[in-house]
Amino acid sequence: MSPATYRSGDHVAVVGAGIAGLATAVQLSRQGIAVTVCEKETHAGGKIRQAITPVGPVDLGPTVCTMPWVFDELLQPSEGKLAARLQAEPLDVLAHHRWADGTRLNLYADPVRSCDAVAECFGPKEAQRLKHFQHVSRQLHDALLDSFLKSRQPSLTALIRRTGAGGLLALGQAWPFASLWGRLGQLFGDPHLRQLFARYATYCGSSPMNAPSTLMLIAHVEQAGVWRIPGGMARLARALTRVAEKQGVRFIFGRQIAAIDMAGGRVSGVRWENGEILEAAHVVVNADIRALSRGLLGGPGMTAIPPGKLNERSLSAITWAGLARLGGNSIDHHNVFFSSDYPAEFEALFGGQTMPEHPTVYLCASDRPAAVAAPGGNKERIMLLINAPASGDRTDLNWALMARKAGEKVRDHLRACGVDVEWDPAELQTTTPADFHRLYPGTGGALYGEATHGWRSAFTRPGVVTKIPGLYLAGGSVHPGPGMPMAAISGMAAAAQITAAFEARARSNRAGLARA
Repeated sequence: MSPATYRSGDHVAVVGAGIAGLATAVQLSRQGIAVTVCEKETHAGGKIRQAITPVGPVDLGPTVCTMPWVFDELLQPSEGKLAARLQAEPLDVLAHHRWADGTRLNLYADPVRSCDAVAECFGPKEAQRLKHFQHVSRQLHDALLDSFLKSRQPSLTALIRRTGAGGLLALGQAWPFASLWGRLGQLFGDPHLRQLFARYATYCGSSPMNAPSTLMLIAHVEQAGVWRIPGGMARLARALTRVAEKQGVRFIFGRQIAAIDMAGGRVSGVRWENGEILEAAHVVVNADIRALSRGLLGGPGMTAIPPGKLNERSLSAITWAGLARLGGNSIDHHNVFFSSDYPAEFEALFGGQTMPEHPTVYLCASDRPAAVAAPGGNKERIMLLINAPASGDRTDLNWALMARKAGEKVRDHLRACGVDVEWDPAELQTTTPADFHRLYPGTGGALYGEATHGWRSAFTRPGVVTKIPGLYLAGGSVHPGPGMPMAAISGMAAAAQITAAFEARARSNRAGLARA
């Protein structure tokens, strides 16, 4: 029986329905271009996953949204802005931070309140240093937003050309050739604040000791607004899916793409595992670049990424999600309980590829701050996360056992920081690097693509255009990097490149007709 074939010379196939794939589909279909999205799972969202509990879902991936203007652009005009469409709520407390020495600090959406909190906790001199840091972070963000983050193909030459004098001055203040850890040591006198802002390196799955200081711009991204979506981040994925469907995008769920097809030296479509073909003039792969380089999408994918583009794997994680009794009314939505030895934590993760003895713990309390657990110890929804090495493809590691031991350390560390969390392991869904590797093949469980280590790393991350005609990339492992808004920007960039290709072909056809 011959395989079924879908034919369309103006058709685009998108492999993967993560945020980047959805953004690509929305933007292309808005231009009247036919799009089919192929997703191996039964739903859209990619790394947006949820655990289902009797009192509602718990996010297993991203827990909040930043840079809402990115999603406003995708949702308009069909669905309205993020806040109106999904009842998204800006958080007043960006994050609650604790250390085992008893130190506690909130960062607020209001930068003045954050400075006041730092002054109360660490003194007026540190508050002045925070104010200066806020200024540097804002300038850095403003300098790099258009010149780098939105750039379709990053390069140092283009960055210098586009930033102008003001942008170069902002880069100079950041010390772009320094590590994030080193620069923060210059900007802050108190080690707690250095550690707090160094954590932004983990947003890219990287070590602050090796990540470039330019990641300080993440501080301004958060300061500009952190949004919670009632019901979880999956509602954003569903909203984008509905927008795409209304614009004519076809979704095919629950089927694995086996290979990218080529004809005449360019992409001709994709092929499912049963041999069925989906013809397309262009293909966008919304998957980790390692899936391509390891041949998980056939031979053409293996040559799409130059060998020099593959750097060190980013971090993985162990997560626990479900219901627990959470003691402590000062707990907020975002909470971080810091390790007593940050350099040792990352030396274990990257240097030894082992679990750290004293891990930093992230706690998302889904029902805080709007609803605090009622007296009597009622359970509430939580997600706990600690960083782990991307060693999920190692067969010599017993990740189930390692997760149980890590869970005991998490409980002890939270208790040392003044928070009692009681949970029944049967009521928590545990995800390890081995699980992430199964979900995202070829990655070893790495959740952020390649680690952002060294100042050159930003320029070695692949862009959306590959050397194979008609093949494009989108997602957190390509430029501008990981995180929902960044992945969406990559998808929008891929869509812009494909739209430009269609327009160029249309102009060429019109010129040919005119000559005829």
